[in-house]
Amino acid sequence: MIDDLGAAVSELLRSHRSIRRFKTDPIAPALIERICDDAIRGSSSSGNLNSFALVLTEDPARKDHLCALHYDQPMIRQAPLLITFCADVHRTRRWLALRDARDNFNNLQGFLVAAFDAIILAQSVALGCEAHGLGICYLGTTVDAATEIAKYLELPETCVPVTSLVVGYPDEAPAARDRLALGAYLHRERYRPPADEDLLGLYADREIKGWQRYQALGPGMAQQMADHGITSLAQFYTSDLKYTPSRCEATSEQFSQLLIDSGYTDRLRATARRRED
Repeated sequence: MIDDLGAAVSELLRSHRSIRRFKTDPIAPALIERICDDAIRGSSSSGNLNSFALVLTEDPARKDHLCALHYDQPMIRQAPLLITFCADVHRTRRWLALRDARDNFNNLQGFLVAAFDAIILAQSVALGCEAHGLGICYLGTTVDAATEIAKYLELPETCVPVTSLVVGYPDEAPAARDRLALGAYLHRERYRPPADEDLLGLYADREIKGWQRYQALGPGMAQQMADHGITSLAQFYTSDLKYTPSRCEATSEQFSQLLIDSGYTDRLRATARRRED
């Protein structure tokens, strides 16, 4: 029985695919709630405070607005459901206040703990969806657009979006994305950086498959790469066509400001003011 369960979990993990084309078929509300409830009950949480919130968006007009914030990715409009996962200590802080307890968690540690809780939950929801035949795709653009998403979803103080899942029935069957060999990630007892030649060896297959994948992304991509002087997958990743450093720096500044505006760094600011005085 245990062996069968282990084999089923292993198969579920290894069969993961990010789905970007969805059928418009609706998902039964009872199934959505079951998946979310199972995930909440089965996800580890720091102090059992469950410092997260999920916002389900199914209304087409509201999905359309969020789609625009996520750089107009068509799959958001196709899929019947968009879930936004938030690092939320607002609920806990209200409970503390109502029970005459000291306020806390409106600080950087509070945000990090809540963000980790929310990400753990998101992966549990993702696995639950896939176990029920649904497809999912994470939206890294949640961090890019966090400020506007927070406003649109009317998130309260100390509640910040950290990731999102597009959910629906798959309308494609993409091939599995490659991963590096286990030795690239796994260290025993201490971190052991590989020698340069070994590191290049770990990425050798990725260099070929990743390059071919991105070259095949629509008409003109190969020409755009050539126009930008891109000759390797590594160069592509930090080019203006992918993760340009200036955009990452701008997003970092915006997200830092969001943490301040949402009240997550109140105590840090108070400490800084005391030091200045």
